[in-house]
Amino acid sequence: MTIRGLISTLSQQEDLNFLLTNRIPRAALTRFVGWFSKIEHPLIRDLSIACWRLFSDLDLSEARKTSFTSLHDCFTRELRPGLRPPDPDPSIVVSPSDAIIGAFGAIADTELFQIKGAPYSLLDLLGDPALVAAHRNGRFITLRLTSSMYHRFHAPHDCRIEQVTFISGDTWNVNPIALKRIEKLFCKNERAVIRTRLQGGEPLTLVPVAAILVASIRLHFLDIVLNAASRGPTVFPCDIGVRKGDELGWFEHGSTIIVLAPDHFEFCDNVVESARILAGQPLMRKPAAAD
Repeated sequence: MTIRGLISTLSQQEDLNFLLTNRIPRAALTRFVGWFSKIEHPLIRDLSIACWRLFSDLDLSEARKTSFTSLHDCFTRELRPGLRPPDPDPSIVVSPSDAIIGAFGAIADTELFQIKGAPYSLLDLLGDPALVAAHRNGRFITLRLTSSMYHRFHAPHDCRIEQVTFISGDTWNVNPIALKRIEKLFCKNERAVIRTRLQGGEPLTLVPVAAILVASIRLHFLDIVLNAASRGPTVFPCDIGVRKGDELGWFEHGSTIIVLAPDHFEFCDNVVESARILAGQPLMRKPAAAD
């Protein structure tokens, strides 16, 4: 096959992928999957997990349980204790989840990007001018969870959660194909803006972004499930201290977490676009001067 033919074939595959995952009734399908995944029938459970294994790299060897009551139970599985220890170095901010590293870098005033050449603004993402000002010219990193990954996310550092804002929206797929084609995608999807502050006073914000087939975002510290039935923006004031590695919640499928940090934070050497990272592994370093 010629190079031109290969490019044409790949383009056609992208077109088909985009058509199948985005040119469908996304909200209705997401609600259906949310309902279907909770059916506790052995045959439905077994067939669903078998199909999931067939079309993904699902690996349940790390799961705490060896059997599941439903597809949802498998989606939101816990891991065996001790498998995601957070880096103990107090200067290190760790990854909140297992993920594939996407776009990252410096925020240009208030502009960041979902992929190269596809910018969006902090205000469109966060909806809060005060929080935008706190992260102006800061650092950002995009962490994409695939459907087969461990779906729980954790505190990236010792911090105090000050506020959660749920912003309702669409459920576009967040894979690279959609990111190339849908302008400001993260700003259109359902998302939770988790505003935290480190012990030294630095702002650290997590933005879990929901996607197609993600029926909800569960936040343990609020004892609440945020989903299409929630209407936003809705603000939940908090005053909750968490330690690095504490479980914060889960996605019910796969999605994205955007991490926003101050400008003096530095990315760790293992942060490379398209590389895989595990919850608890180094993400950013807080320079000693920041203390």
